[in-house]
Amino acid sequence: MSDDFRDASRGERLQKVLARAGVGSRRECETLIESGVVSVNGHVLVELPVWVDPAHDRITVSGRPIRPSEQHVYIMLNKPKETISTNDDPAGRRRAIDLIDHPDRPRLFPVGRLDKDTTGLLLLTNDGELANHLTHPRYGVHKTYHALVRGDLNEEAVADLERGIFLAERRKGGARRAKAVRFKLLRRDRGKTLIEVTLREGRNRQVRRMMLRVGCPVKKLRRIRLGPLALKGLAVGQWRELTSREVRALRRAADAGEKP
Repeated sequence: MSDDFRDASRGERLQKVLARAGVGSRRECETLIESGVVSVNGHVLVELPVWVDPAHDRITVSGRPIRPSEQHVYIMLNKPKETISTNDDPAGRRRAIDLIDHPDRPRLFPVGRLDKDTTGLLLLTNDGELANHLTHPRYGVHKTYHALVRGDLNEEAVADLERGIFLAERRKGGARRAKAVRFKLLRRDRGKTLIEVTLREGRNRQVRRMMLRVGCPVKKLRRIRLGPLALKGLAVGQWRELTSREVRALRRAADAGEKP
């Protein structure tokens, strides 16, 4: 077989093969390729696209051959505070994957990230293809949070808040993204307000940054929903596998670009 890795007739895109093998999400695998740690048949390949035949090519990551595709595992974790979502932490802090004691020891990675002080629903899996669909803005799978913010807000103030964030994003050239932010007033109590925030794109610390921009700093933040998947029946720090029905619902949401 030719080693012309630019030839699409070879088979599949390299990042897709890596994601299916549980190396990471497709975007994470693209980053690994571009960083120079992936080789195919002894060739280090850093420029995409790269096409491979996983049945015949020898593919390694940091010198280790990738495993054949594993059986996919889907875990819902109720992430506690002071727990990081990334699997690689030189500081040795507690990671989300450290809380998962699965009998099959699958190589899991988190779908998106929650910062260390944000609690709630975190999905972990070795299905890189689904992870890519759930996190990529193109597919618009919504994420819903409960945010306890400083300030005694009423319905009108929450509407102003939504409008203010829209205007702030528009000034930064992000009006299209701002339209994908929705708020709902849940409770007010002594200078604090509990609101529900729904996003169709989850950038790093996005909720905290948006609220701070409009003068309502977040005191507590908890993710309660990812697309059709709701956080129910799990104490903080506990995890469970998704049901087959939940996995099918996630796939439908990812494929269809579910609307909040």
